[in-house]
Amino acid sequence: FSHPPYFLLVGIPGLEKEQFWIAFPFCIMYAIAVLGNITLLLIIKTEPSLHEPMYLFLAMLAFTDLVLSTSMLPKMLGIFWLGSGEIGFLSCLAQLFFIHTFSSVESGMLMAMALDRYMAICHPLRHSSILSVPAVVALGSLVLVRGVLLVSPFCFLLCRLPFCQHHVISHSYCEHMAVVKLACGDTRVNVMYGLFAAFIVTGSDVILISVSYTMILRVVMRLSSREAQLKSFSTCTSHVCVILAFYVPALFTFLTHRFGKSIPPHVHIMVANLYLLVPPMLNPIVYGVRNKKLWERVV
Repeated sequence: FSHPPYFLLVGIPGLEKEQFWIAFPFCIMYAIAVLGNITLLLIIKTEPSLHEPMYLFLAMLAFTDLVLSTSMLPKMLGIFWLGSGEIGFLSCLAQLFFIHTFSSVESGMLMAMALDRYMAICHPLRHSSILSVPAVVALGSLVLVRGVLLVSPFCFLLCRLPFCQHHVISHSYCEHMAVVKLACGDTRVNVMYGLFAAFIVTGSDVILISVSYTMILRVVMRLSSREAQLKSFSTCTSHVCVILAFYVPALFTFLTHRFGKSIPPHVHIMVANLYLLVPPMLNPIVYGVRNKKLWERVV
């Protein structure tokens, strides 16, 4: 099967002149994400009292955010500032693999953290025995393996497609459906498998997160102290906002590829870019700065 030696990433279609300036806020968001997540990792690693399930999951989320944002932003800045949109076929597949794998891992980490909060609030006496350190490591490993196993077929399925010298990708990074659209062969298997993988990851994780926070809210509503209720609501609200900041743009991007013919391309690509930058920037702030135990270690 023939595939081009390289692809050409356009950046943001329709905003080619403006994307030089758009890169600056993106770069600032990336710097905040890198600084925040590395700080979280260093604090959790060096402080033995933070080697608990919640902080171990937070460390895994911070590592995931670093990989996810670094997989796309340096190349994106090269496109926006230097006009270097060329990316080799195998490099494109590698970028696609890391972005989709760690998007899946991010979803899994948010689900694991929701389960941890559910156990801590609804079953506090059994929390430490069920979510021991080996159990946390095992759950994190399973989430990573799930991502690798579900995303690897994307690369193999793309390798079997002919591209008929089509090599211009109307995107800022190599995304599965953006590359599939360039193929001139039968792409039904790719499309169906993409739907299957998205349903398995997003469907299962969103259901478990929703059930966990519903159960948490039921317990919070029974608290006798009004102050404790407000504090719990504040924490849950900030966590839910971070979760929505990840899933809403992801769902928008996923559906736009398949059904959003009327949505302007620059709107779609901007949302797709922010989907990989906003959560890595917000997670250290919401889960770290608002956490008293972690914040004390920083100051």
